[in-house]
Amino acid sequence: MTDLQTHLHELLATLRDSPAMLAKQAIGQAAAAQPSQGIRGDDLYALPGDDTAAIRCGDQYQLLAIEGMIPAFVEQAPWFAGWSAVMANVSDITAMGGRATAVVNAYWHHDPHATDSLLAGIRDACAAYGLIIAGGHTSLAAGNPVALAVAITGWARSVLSTLHVAPGQIIVMAVDLDGQWHGNAPYWKAFENVPGARLREKLEVIPLMAEAGLLLAAKDISNAGILGTLLMLLEPTHCGARIHLEALPIPVETPMERWLQAFPSYGFLLTLEHENLAAVEAAFAAQGIHCACIGEVDDSARLQVIQGHEQVEFWNLASHPFTGFSYPEFAHPALSKEH
Repeated sequence: MTDLQTHLHELLATLRDSPAMLAKQAIGQAAAAQPSQGIRGDDLYALPGDDTAAIRCGDQYQLLAIEGMIPAFVEQAPWFAGWSAVMANVSDITAMGGRATAVVNAYWHHDPHATDSLLAGIRDACAAYGLIIAGGHTSLAAGNPVALAVAITGWARSVLSTLHVAPGQIIVMAVDLDGQWHGNAPYWKAFENVPGARLREKLEVIPLMAEAGLLLAAKDISNAGILGTLLMLLEPTHCGARIHLEALPIPVETPMERWLQAFPSYGFLLTLEHENLAAVEAAFAAQGIHCACIGEVDDSARLQVIQGHEQVEFWNLASHPFTGFSYPEFAHPALSKEH
């Protein structure tokens, strides 16, 4: 085994056993209890596995999602936690090819001052992203634990679903590199000191491309990092992929290990047909977003990671489910053409 291959093996082993990856695998308990028998047509888009549920309403889809925040994060950084809860939800709506409309929140706290900061973060994010705050649930009392969840609604004309992922598609990473790290945390922030109008313009490019038929499926890069998010993109249709680390858009002077675990404020993995790559790259570039083809989808159910001349298997979905949300019998690439 070469030194480079040893390094790649060690890097992937570190990522595979990270707390964020282990947390995603805990979703399997909910997946095992999810009924899917008898579901057909557009109702498939409401199955767990995508970033939001998509429910057909006339000639469009209503989107619905929720984010629960890590209690320690809420306690330590209440404003940023409030902002992040909204931002993560907005990214989920965008990843479905949609536009966000309104949020509700539920929080428990014991500190009125921290609660004011938490709510300020939610309000500031809603103002920036153009959302309505439609109410929620409040519990502020001595002895309360600290907890926050924010739910969001949106709409889409053309859904980007993981059920559209199929062998032969290419995988593109789109990320806003004009940002900075949040201290030593994995959060890559590309929203600070950016006018709300610009944040909305950068998001709008994805639903516009979805409606133009240029994109097929998408996931926003979550706390599971790039490879964990990719597994969640592939798992519903039991696909695999080969990913080239050298192709990843990455901030200057950033170690690859840190970037692979990053949770960017604007970062998406998308699948599309190769003939649409140039148009997609141009659309992102027009908004100052870095975009690159990083790999291709295959039918192996294995995620292979390539660095230089070395290739190492990161995950085998056939023998080790990730979240457990897998519906290969429902995979229907034609849906991506119809919607």
